[in-house]
Amino acid sequence: MDVDVNTWQEFWDRHRGKIIGIVLGLAFGWFAIVYGILKAVFVSICVFVGYYIGYRLDERVNWREFLARMFRER
Repeated sequence: MDVDVNTWQEFWDRHRGKIIGIVLGLAFGWFAIVYGILKAVFVSICVFVGYYIGYRLDERVNWREFLARMFRER
């Protein structure tokens, strides 16, 4: 079976969400089995917070503005 890079790219473009969902589900299940459900939930929260911060930084947000919005008084 001869599969080139374009085929893999097309597969990734069509099924990106499914692939990411499977990997995240597998990782969460593994953490839950190995470390327990509470630790797995904690790690998941840390991952999502890290993702959010990285996402915001990818938008080229100024650090001072970003931190001011995150920790503003309400």
